[in-house]
Amino acid sequence: MTDLSRYAEELRSFPGITRKNAIHEVVDLFPTSGFDKVIAAEGEDAAVIDCGDKCVLFATDGIMESLLNSDPYLAGYYAVLVNVNDIAAMGGRPLAMVDVMSINQGRIEKDLLRGIQDGVKKFSVPIVGGHTHPDCNYNSIEISIIGSAKKGDVLLSSTAQPGDDIVFVFDLKGHYPESTPLAYNSTMERSEEIVQAQLEAAAEVAEKHLAHSCKDMSNPGHIGTLGMMLESSDAGATVDVTRIPKPDGVDEIRWAKTYQGCGFVFACDPANSQEIIEIFSKTGCTGAVVGKVDSTKVLKLTDGNDTVDLFDFGKDIITGVKVRK
Repeated sequence: MTDLSRYAEELRSFPGITRKNAIHEVVDLFPTSGFDKVIAAEGEDAAVIDCGDKCVLFATDGIMESLLNSDPYLAGYYAVLVNVNDIAAMGGRPLAMVDVMSINQGRIEKDLLRGIQDGVKKFSVPIVGGHTHPDCNYNSIEISIIGSAKKGDVLLSSTAQPGDDIVFVFDLKGHYPESTPLAYNSTMERSEEIVQAQLEAAAEVAEKHLAHSCKDMSNPGHIGTLGMMLESSDAGATVDVTRIPKPDGVDEIRWAKTYQGCGFVFACDPANSQEIIEIFSKTGCTGAVVGKVDSTKVLKLTDGNDTVDLFDFGKDIITGVKVRK
């Protein structure tokens, strides 16, 4: 039996969600209105830049210092993974990356470089340039990525519609590394062919116009990621937590806080839900319809018997970013 009150309280105070609260303070300083080549930016997993009949998708991510200190190999690998997932979530295909490394006392961390190399090989996306700071008193890694998609095929995270099904898709074959107890490492369990096919599955959903909206499951976990989608879409939803797929033996609250190696949230016409699930099932992923989008602006959790409000976006924020429509 799910303790919904505890489930909700754990998520409201979860740093993977609360650390997003300040995003709007930065976004508000750099408005993109008036730049006619910018199709979408704030509130999305990647910016969308108009290049004629195609769009350039542009994203960047930095790796938390705690991970770099505890497991530099995984930090390098995840610096690649988080970026390719951002492009996939937009329905695009990743093209190339650049990196910025800050190095402590001129010593390049060999495990960090090995992790980046293995990420490049696993996802088949090259590092084509970057910058190195050789004289810092700390180590850090940041990567930026570009991808592409046809203009009519881009998936936004701000366009979920009332009446949409909410579809969660996960690769459940993985493990939690000791260094990152809330990151589910599924891609290392898979071949390069399967991992790249999982990214391609998201592009297929976009090109077939099966979904209205998509996000990859990142630090806020699956419910928190859905919350960001709803917040930017000016919508609400009810999620049945008993329908969410998870690996055997994993606590459901831990699973709700997990960064997924391969995990996507879709909002789609109910007629398309099963096709999305089937596309991903061919790549070893498990999907399910877990709820429904509505117009309440409240994200609610239910177990089929009881229901609790998790976020009321009339007064609560995750990122605080309101997408300009």
